[in-house]
Amino acid sequence: MIFGLDERLIFPDPSLAEDDGLLAVGGDLSADRLLLAYQNGIFPWYSDDTPILWYSPHQRFVLFPQELKISKSMRQVLRSGRFRVTVNKAFPSVIKACAAAPREGQDGTWITNEMQEAYINLNRLGHAHSFEVWENDTLVGGLYGVAVGHVFCGESMFSHVSNASKTALIYLCQNNPYTLIDCQVPTEHLTSMGARLIDRSEYLEILKS
Repeated sequence: MIFGLDERLIFPDPSLAEDDGLLAVGGDLSADRLLLAYQNGIFPWYSDDTPILWYSPHQRFVLFPQELKISKSMRQVLRSGRFRVTVNKAFPSVIKACAAAPREGQDGTWITNEMQEAYINLNRLGHAHSFEVWENDTLVGGLYGVAVGHVFCGESMFSHVSNASKTALIYLCQNNPYTLIDCQVPTEHLTSMGARLIDRSEYLEILKS
């Protein structure tokens, strides 16, 4: 059963989600609703031609920072000093670049203008963060997401040059107090860096702790 949300600031139990993770439809992207969603392992994912859809997958694709795998070639890139990483210096630019990045098997983007405005607002309030990768003062990669205690819920990343998004992720893992990075959707790229699936129940336990 998919639940319809109204103006009340509530979500159904995540365990009631459909097989594809779809839990609820409707509501809004206010800061309070978004934070409540993330605190309960729920996130919005929809497109311009649909209402707001809220998901809580039965399994979560996550990366424990201590399990991060860095290839020999990537270590050489990091040592070279080619890239410079900053935090929260260009959040709007990062989310716009993520929205514009082509995705395999995907026509258009789920990072709609409405979503961009909502997460830029979360960044202003100190809940959403961006990690920017620069090469010769040009923004070439980065990622953004929402912090929930010691869990960082990664939303999207982009890379205009090889290894830029990897650099952002490595910086996130090595220079922050997060015990878990939520990657949401499995990819070969992140699997190669140590990300893996865990059950939703385990993910929620980590969130609550």
